[in-house]
Amino acid sequence: MGKKVLIVGAGGFIGGFIAAESLRRGFETTAGVRESTSRRFLTDPRLEFLTLDYDDPAALKRSLEGVDRFDYIVYNLGATKCANFADFNKINYLYLTNFTRALQEADRVPERFLYISSLSALGPGDEKGYTPLADGMIPNPNTRYGVSKIKAETHLDISTWLPWIVFRPTGVYGPHEQDYLMMIKSMDRGFDPGVGFKKQLLTFIYVEDLAAAVFDALERAPLHRKYILAEGRAYTQREFRDTVKALLGKKIVVPVRFPLWMLWAVSTVSEKIAALKMEASTLNRDKYRIMAQRNWDCDISRAVADWGFAPRFSLADGLAKTIEAYRAAKNQPKS
Repeated sequence: MGKKVLIVGAGGFIGGFIAAESLRRGFETTAGVRESTSRRFLTDPRLEFLTLDYDDPAALKRSLEGVDRFDYIVYNLGATKCANFADFNKINYLYLTNFTRALQEADRVPERFLYISSLSALGPGDEKGYTPLADGMIPNPNTRYGVSKIKAETHLDISTWLPWIVFRPTGVYGPHEQDYLMMIKSMDRGFDPGVGFKKQLLTFIYVEDLAAAVFDALERAPLHRKYILAEGRAYTQREFRDTVKALLGKKIVVPVRFPLWMLWAVSTVSEKIAALKMEASTLNRDKYRIMAQRNWDCDISRAVADWGFAPRFSLADGLAKTIEAYRAAKNQPKS
């Protein structure tokens, strides 16, 4: 077998693709999951499983002491929306600190540790001249999600004993992802809802490109570096709409634009209602700030120079595979 790999937070959309890429490369792959984690995307019989309790540092240490040291650890655990906003801090920051300290105390520090953060850790950039977001800029996150991610990164900054690498991917899309799927479904019905009337630049990375980049960086990237990851070009909302429209075979998709103040009002009300129900709301004030951000253009030159990052999928290529999976699921007979 090749390297021994642990994928922490393997049960979600991105984690399933990272696990599949790890197996494709011949690595001995273990999925780090909680007792309650769905294994919907973790069905390959070659996968091994390690149950982890992130709330209990002592239990984490015992779990890690019960297995051999991993060569690579990919830390993909995180929450993008929460019913209680304090959970962003708990899941995205405190769980990481619990896990890394357990690694150190159990003497299971790997050869390399890759943490998947987010472009939201940087916060908004230049929305006048549209200068691309770059790795060297000073972070100024404006969402609770982004703050929790930069806190996690700061923990790694001071953990000099840990051989870490940080990824800051832009919007990740592909089969099984839900947020972009909502947009595709809307356009399939003939409407393209959007907010704001000022120019917006969007960036994307197809999930298979992100999964491949994880292992390329683990094998070749310098340690203690942070990398923005995106396809390498930006798109306007119209370019995105036209691409989806063509792939869906739709002759007409009507753009529907709402002012930002309306989105703010709807997001605030939706957040309050969800809080009363103790549910995570898709629309909330964090989501508003993300949707209101006008410039998501990215400079990926550091990743290209340091370890040869070269995404294979254009937006059209990745959306074609995403829409193919959407149609296959749509045409499945309902039980």
